[in-house]
Amino acid sequence: MTVIYLDNNATTCIDPEVLQAMLPYLTQFYGNPSSMHSFGGQVGKAVQQARAQVAALLGAEDTEIVFTSCGTEGNNAAIRAALAAQPDRRHIITTAVEHPAILNVCKQLEKQGYSVTYLSVDSQGQIELMELEAALTGNTALVTTMYANNETGVIFPVEQIGLRAKDVGALFHVDAVQAVGKVPIDLKSSSIDLLTLSGHKLHAPKGIGALYIRRGVRFRPLLLGGHQERGRRAGTENVPGLIALGKAAELARLHLPQVKQEKQLRDRLEQGLLRTIADTQVNGHPTLRLPNTTNIGFKYIEGEAILLSLNQYGICASSGSACTSGSLEPSHVLRAMGLPYTILHGSIRFSLSRFTTEAEVDQVLAVMPGIVERLRALSPFNSDQADWLQDRQAAMAVAP
Repeated sequence: MTVIYLDNNATTCIDPEVLQAMLPYLTQFYGNPSSMHSFGGQVGKAVQQARAQVAALLGAEDTEIVFTSCGTEGNNAAIRAALAAQPDRRHIITTAVEHPAILNVCKQLEKQGYSVTYLSVDSQGQIELMELEAALTGNTALVTTMYANNETGVIFPVEQIGLRAKDVGALFHVDAVQAVGKVPIDLKSSSIDLLTLSGHKLHAPKGIGALYIRRGVRFRPLLLGGHQERGRRAGTENVPGLIALGKAAELARLHLPQVKQEKQLRDRLEQGLLRTIADTQVNGHPTLRLPNTTNIGFKYIEGEAILLSLNQYGICASSGSACTSGSLEPSHVLRAMGLPYTILHGSIRFSLSRFTTEAEVDQVLAVMPGIVERLRALSPFNSDQADWLQDRQAAMAVAP
């Protein structure tokens, strides 16, 4: 069975050019980049080239890039370093729709005596800047938000957030794991102090990421040990991984002008589903979204049942974040948006890549109406006014 992969916000395939770039560093060039001899020295030069490639994608300086193992490590390192840089400040601002790599760190910090403000979002998944302004104080050490939401693709006004954080002297960290390679980023002219990215979201392998640290920002490393990464991240470098990330960043930069083609395919899929299936809606802002992402709610049925049905056709999609897929609870992102219960449980995320084809999109459009019709015929819940629904909505309204 041919696989139709529309779950690229969970992970992406390794680009063949990326694979070819990294393979020699698994076999032929295996020296330690910190070694004094020329065999290791040539590897060190390749590491610096990869760093420059990542910096070029972000509009940053080479020395502002620190290689990490993943987005989660980068987020943890950024948050803890920002707090260590301003120990007298004990307040953090984030949003209610962040990735668990942010939310769970903030929850732990609350137990350690920090105060955390979780900004709300509206029904389109967007924050209100006035709420941010009201939350900022002289005690605020850090504002940490995502660039774009992993479930809905909604893009936050990061530059406006950063400028407001600067007004009170707070540092600004952005989790850009979903945005890098999909939207242009120029950190030279940005209000962002710290930014996280992950290789496996832009056609590099898993296990490699990077953290941007603006020049002049004080940074206490999360991992202590050797001198690697200019003393900001100890541990022997994952050379094949970071070579792959460098090549992936170079290719992402080259492909940015073609991202509009992903958007066209995304719109074709989205509009086709809305046109052919009743009681269906797009979750998220209609325009301020990543070009590859659509989150669609199909009323009265379970998202898991849709995914299992799609899987029978070799179609891969998601009902939310891959990092919370083990939970039976509705998406915390969609709940924060205040969506009705009938939409919460029947929402599916389709996320495309530059490798997605029109034929693949058309195959999804061909099978989805039948899947939804069959599942709705089996569902006992087919009315927004059903007693069960009213009871469930009331229970959700008082849930923590």
